[in-house]
Amino acid sequence: MKKIVVAADSFKGSVSSLEVAGAAELAILKNFPDCRILKIPMADGGEGTVDALITALAGTKISCMVKGPLGEPVNAVYGLLADEKTAVIEMASACGLTLVPQSDRNPLRSSTYGLGELIKDALARGCQNFLIGIGGSATNDGGTGMLQALGFKFLDKEGQALPLGGQILGAIQAIDHSKAIPEFLAATFTIACDVDNPCTGPRGAAHVYARQKGADDQAIHTLEEGMKNFVEVVKLTKGIDVNQIAGSGAAGGLGGGFLAFANAELKPGAQMILDALNFQNTIEDADLVITGEGKLDQQTSMGKAPVTILKAAQQRNIPVIAIGGCTEDVQLLNDLGFLAVLPITPYPVSMQRAMEKEFTIANITRTLDQLFRLLKNFKTTGA
Repeated sequence: MKKIVVAADSFKGSVSSLEVAGAAELAILKNFPDCRILKIPMADGGEGTVDALITALAGTKISCMVKGPLGEPVNAVYGLLADEKTAVIEMASACGLTLVPQSDRNPLRSSTYGLGELIKDALARGCQNFLIGIGGSATNDGGTGMLQALGFKFLDKEGQALPLGGQILGAIQAIDHSKAIPEFLAATFTIACDVDNPCTGPRGAAHVYARQKGADDQAIHTLEEGMKNFVEVVKLTKGIDVNQIAGSGAAGGLGGGFLAFANAELKPGAQMILDALNFQNTIEDADLVITGEGKLDQQTSMGKAPVTILKAAQQRNIPVIAIGGCTEDVQLLNDLGFLAVLPITPYPVSMQRAMEKEFTIANITRTLDQLFRLLKNFKTTGA
């Protein structure tokens, strides 16, 4: 083994992507001390995206005080990459559901304004390219709050500017973008989106996601009817029927807001990360790729980081091994192309014990050490 690439997602609540790689490195060097190891931090466009990209691409963290989902001040963080032209943002840092106490959650009131403020701050620093993860939102405002922070106005039938939140969607009659920040209109946005929901309908933003954001039946109806109106106004204003675009309903219609008003594309989150990392070229000449996540199962096959890494490696005919704290549907994963799917938990333990950092790290190292002992033996014997 001359070159091994380790690119695992974090084991959520237990170890980070780089901690997985560090544990794997111990096992590799124990058995192949001259092996070149590339440790690539991974994420899927959600939590950990900023950390993964600024670590891999020598970026820095920028702190920015913005409006939270309900207008309260929030100290949000985004990444500025080494080229000083690319910003990496997790919208949940400004507009995330975890920022709102359970009793206060209400997507009629919550807004994406804080995300717009983060974008505005990055634009002022000279950023022209944006990588944005939009998972974990508290909002259902179609991205109107973000756009309001960037100079857009949403007008009612009397031509008056509307306030913030999903509550305004049904009252929008016109959109004034005469004061939109020019740099925003010129920038390019890649949006990490792993759902294909439209803005409206039975699979739309309100019916599928609003309840978990605090909406009751009446609020869901109001948001659905409001989003229908917003989609129609966008169609009249921009000539784009965003409801026909898969993923437009992501993050309460934020996907649609980006598609309609920015130079944006939606891309599966893990693929966005791999493209930013130039992963396809990085793995060239590797003998093996190791990937994984906390739980490997059928959902892994649905565009999550391990299977996205697998597809990239398959293009270069590089074998891929996946490790996980828990493994299910192993045959399915083998059929997709994983050389092996390995559980790291050595014996039955409680969930709390299984997620302890030191326990997880030791289990990763032990599991891979056993694997490499076997590989080394076959290599030595020529079997």
